[in-house]
Amino acid sequence: MSIAEHRTKRILTTHVGSLPRPASLSELMVARMDKRAVDPAAFENAVRQAVVDCVAWQTGLGVDVISDGEQSKTGFFAYLHERLGGVRPRSAGAKGRTHTKEINAFPAFYAAGHSGTQPAGSECVDPLAYNGHAILARDLENLKVALKSANPVDVFIPCASVGTVEGAVVDMHYNNEDAFLEAISETMRIEYEAIVAAGFSIQLDDPRLAMHYMLNPEMTVEQARKWAWRRVEAMNHSIRNIPANRVRHHTCYGINIGPRTHDLEMKHLTDVILAINADYYSFEFANPRHEHEWNIWDGVKIPDEKMLLPGVITHATVLVEHPELVAQRICKFADVVGREHVMASTDCGFASTPRAVPEVAPEIVEAKFQSLVEGAKLASQKLF
Repeated sequence: MSIAEHRTKRILTTHVGSLPRPASLSELMVARMDKRAVDPAAFENAVRQAVVDCVAWQTGLGVDVISDGEQSKTGFFAYLHERLGGVRPRSAGAKGRTHTKEINAFPAFYAAGHSGTQPAGSECVDPLAYNGHAILARDLENLKVALKSANPVDVFIPCASVGTVEGAVVDMHYNNEDAFLEAISETMRIEYEAIVAAGFSIQLDDPRLAMHYMLNPEMTVEQARKWAWRRVEAMNHSIRNIPANRVRHHTCYGINIGPRTHDLEMKHLTDVILAINADYYSFEFANPRHEHEWNIWDGVKIPDEKMLLPGVITHATVLVEHPELVAQRICKFADVVGREHVMASTDCGFASTPRAVPEVAPEIVEAKFQSLVEGAKLASQKLF
């Protein structure tokens, strides 16, 4: 059965896409990043097995709508430098932003080494081009192999959104915002359409849509909304040939565990998000900074075919949510938008770059996912 058929019978579960990878695979990735010799066949075999194991892990837990766990990617946007032509790596000394609303408010916390912002990894010096066909083909084939022993409700592959690419690649060629956004849209469109043609859904990973306000100390809410509307326009252009029922959109406030007092409130984003030509919208809700925001959806008209994917477990704490709490969170959304418009999800991804120590250890991720699945069952008993 499809998502449309299942959602009339129970609460479905999903996540944002990024899941912990095996330490052995991370070691190979780090070696490649350091330009050390790595046997290509050994690396490909390790990725393929990691995808097989990741798919089995998700379906074994009872997650309904799954991904490849982004096992082949060094990060949700770091993977771009392998697939984009016209770009080159930035210098090793490039730094992230030294001033954001959050860093300015909590300088001691972030000075102590807590994650703040990541620098753009690449710079555009020639016309953008998509050179990732062979890498993408391997990703698609690995997922197809893994699915031979699984039967999920649906499968998606995360991709960097137009706004994410813009933030990850410094423009030194077009020198024009609209021209750069157009080039990104046309370039990433190739990846998006290939994934859908292979039979999968795409998820547009778009944290910058929600984070841009926090990242810019002088920016007002209205300025942030104006900026976001332009990126949604560009994003819609990039997916113009893809049916909305094959598109998910995800936005969030980053993977770091921090105070988050300058997150842009969801009430300023609901209309912007619903303007995206997707049927599924993923965002943070289990994060304590945003758990009160379920009520802003009261009175918001959700078209019949669309679903909200609020996070009901979070990456923002290592505390494992009780299944009853998960069920309560699901029911709050179901009460305001209708049970058929809710799919239980995670706030964000749970993997990090291969060099980093995960802020939420894999064994805790598993416990959280168990609560996600159990909480959705409890909510289904109450709602259906």
